[in-house]
Amino acid sequence: MKKRYLIITVLILLLSGCNKVTKENYDKIESGMSYNEVVEVLGKPKGCSETLGISNCEWKNDDAMIAITFISNQVTIAVAHGLK
Repeated sequence: MKKRYLIITVLILLLSGCNKVTKENYDKIESGMSYNEVVEVLGKPKGCSETLGISNCEWKNDDAMIAITFISNQVTIAVAHGLK
């Protein structure tokens, strides 16, 4: 039983340290970057939708969100809310 709690605690600590939805990472996003370049900075998005070759992707955590619009696989618009 103690081993299970230890494993859960370690996993929580590891996952909480993996937050990439930060102001520091948002500031690294530049117009013209490819989707793959953005994923290197922010990790995989929570979700994307595509219409007529325009992709809208969102990265979220508990309190913050980054939304990026890609046209022809290049960043055209990036907005954020609640970043620390």
